[in-house]
Amino acid sequence: MKYKIAEDARPQLMLLLIATVITIALWFIPYADYLVYPIRLFVTFIHEGGHALAAVLTGGSVQSLTVSPDTSGLVKAYSGNSLATLLFSSAGYLNATAYGVLLLALIRWRVSPHKVLFGSGIFIALLTVVFGLLAPVWHIFSADVSFGSLAFTLFSGALLTAGLVAAARFANLKWANFFVGFLAVQCLLNAVFDLKNLFIISTTSNTHNDAMNMAQITGLPAFVWILIWIGISVVMISIGLRVYVASQKGKQYDLPFED
Repeated sequence: MKYKIAEDARPQLMLLLIATVITIALWFIPYADYLVYPIRLFVTFIHEGGHALAAVLTGGSVQSLTVSPDTSGLVKAYSGNSLATLLFSSAGYLNATAYGVLLLALIRWRVSPHKVLFGSGIFIALLTVVFGLLAPVWHIFSADVSFGSLAFTLFSGALLTAGLVAAARFANLKWANFFVGFLAVQCLLNAVFDLKNLFIISTTSNTHNDAMNMAQITGLPAFVWILIWIGISVVMISIGLRVYVASQKGKQYDLPFED
């Protein structure tokens, strides 16, 4: 079944394509990783935030949330039962995908990009303060979080919050829209390619990871769970893109690169 792109969605689709091309191009430019390093940290916060929120929503207790300079992250939490652990282990990669899809939908629904950037900044701030600071302090005798991990988490969370709030405050409409689109693409592509890397790791080593947690609980091999997560991510992205190109009525915010 063919899906027609709404006429008023074409400028937004061009925005998404440009953000995607820039993202992919940066992968092939030496040292370009430094340019997107803050955004990689942003995606890590979203990923780990998914774990933390899943733990809380299933009745568990979060001991700590940390991110590392290599853009990896870790959430330590108590979960009440096997189902809670399943949801906790699945929440990271799927939350990154869901957040990217949400950003696409907000762009299409004409939500002010400044509000989206500001809201994202507040979300990172809450994750940093509640799970990155208060949780390890509350569980100081059991969290086993090093001072370096705690300091980097707080430092990177504060910088990301400041950057997002500054963009919300000072960027014009065109560039605010582009920043939101770029964040969406980064969340989606990083989630998918991180799953690809996880698949390789899980099939070539015994490194402990989210998929290994799922395998230990269910008996299904880790790579099967990774394929399930990839399938769910593809479905979410497909739905997000359909929403993104669907016809909408309302105010059209100025987009960069639009005539």
